[in-house]
Amino acid sequence: MTTAGLHHVTAITADIVHNVHFYTKVLGLRLVKKTVNQDDVTAYHLFYADAAGTPGTDITFFDWAFAQPKIEGSDQVSRTYFRVNHPEAISYWEKRLSEHDTATNSTTIANKQAILFTDPEGQRLGIINDQTAPFAGTVYDSVVPHGYALRGFYAVELSVVDARATADLLMEIMDWKITTEYIDPQTEQRVIVCSIDTGGPGKEIYIRELLAPPILASLAGSVHHIAFRVTNESELHDWLVRLEYLGIPNSGLVDRYYFKSLYFRISNGILFELATDGPGFATDENPEHIGERLSLPPFLESQREAIETGLLPLD
Repeated sequence: MTTAGLHHVTAITADIVHNVHFYTKVLGLRLVKKTVNQDDVTAYHLFYADAAGTPGTDITFFDWAFAQPKIEGSDQVSRTYFRVNHPEAISYWEKRLSEHDTATNSTTIANKQAILFTDPEGQRLGIINDQTAPFAGTVYDSVVPHGYALRGFYAVELSVVDARATADLLMEIMDWKITTEYIDPQTEQRVIVCSIDTGGPGKEIYIRELLAPPILASLAGSVHHIAFRVTNESELHDWLVRLEYLGIPNSGLVDRYYFKSLYFRISNGILFELATDGPGFATDENPEHIGERLSLPPFLESQREAIETGLLPLD
């Protein structure tokens, strides 16, 4: 029993206006859903993705202006990798990011060209040139030329004190496989690579062994949780049964309106979500105009006036 790769990655920003600018005007993603954190309606929950908001392409943000700046440590999701598919894509992104005052570090990951960088709040990101796997989404016609556009996720990285224990836990819970293990030549840290099926876009996790104190607070520039795809609610219920059987504390099924979810932790600091592919972001908006207005699930609609009053205008 396994998942179909990454569904979305949710991070934290303390500067929502500049966050919108960076992810849409610099990275060229589409703001596909403008809604609120359903557990804290004073905060936006923004989703950036491909043209259609396809699962596996969404990086999302909670808008918590009070969040303190990120500090590095273990027990956290430490980097999110996007994928591109063009022979000259890495050169393009090195130049583009430099023009927007964003430093990059060239490297090789899984024998593929890659660059590492951060967003303005220190969110650690990467781009990997993956010309082997197909792209199921729809490239957004944005400020980035079509051929160089980000095409969803490639992988995420976890930083933990004991990489082997974390890998064993993922194999037990989610039936992932260890595909390789190596020592990072730049940091001399141990990295274990876990894959779902044969790997590919959004189907790899790098588990980095970092001997540092855990960081458990919700900080600006850090990842709040990562979500993995399940097909439908019936499959999500099967996962609930599995977690209960394994004795894994969990949230139970949660209806997020745009998808249904199930949450559990693999450590004190790392929160996983399982999320259904549908019904999707067009369930309450015209697909051509998703993300242009504040969308609220039906159970929050009666509070619209108060919610809108409490939110910062994004423009």
